Amino acid sequence: MIGILGGTFDPIHFGHLRTALEVKHALRLNEIRLIPLRHAVHRDQPETPARLRLQMVNTAVSGTPGLKADDRELRRDSASYTVDTLLSLRDELGGEEPLCLLMGSDAFKDFLSWHRPLDITELAHLVIMTRPGQSTVANPALQQLVASRLTADPAELHTAPGGGILFQSVTQLDISATRIRAMVANGDSPRFLLPDAVLEIIEGEKLYL
Repeated sequence: MIGILGGTFDPIHFGHLRTALEVKHALRLNEIRLIPLRHAVHRDQPETPARLRLQMVNTAVSGTPGLKADDRELRRDSASYTVDTLLSLRDELGGEEPLCLLMGSDAFKDFLSWHRPLDITELAHLVIMTRPGQSTVANPALQQLVASRLTADPAELHTAPGGGILFQSVTQLDISATRIRAMVANGDSPRFLLPDAVLEIIEGEKLYL
């Protein structure tokens, strides 16, 4: 079973990496693909060129078994729609490999506004990463979707290619890429918020100044 975690990763930081590792262990995933997007749909466009964001992701996961950078969205010129990414993965992996799309609870609140959301739920399981004790969603339509697909047992996700929804509690570190960029712009050091090797790329390329 393979996990998918997308984002701008501008830059990637320990908030991304720690939650990915926790979900990998909790769900017994073979690997997690970290996929930098090219053209954001629901957020501001990334400031940093694609090649440098991919380099930062590759550097951050180097030496960590089961975490892998995937550049498939960066190779597309079109908007980075999740459904297209999942279809691309299905072409590569086949229709039977269980896939888990990882997302934060804030992103999940807007899930039904995504491009072809119901197709996404057929192509992969949804794994919603939550803070310990965090309440579930309030949107009635989203509640109905969750009720029809909810499982509390990660082992059930291994038995089907997609279609399930699981809420997974993770340690959510109070770190954001926005804050890191602002710190660098202000001349402050973001050390210990992200891997040193990523910080070396930021400093070497004079990013976020």
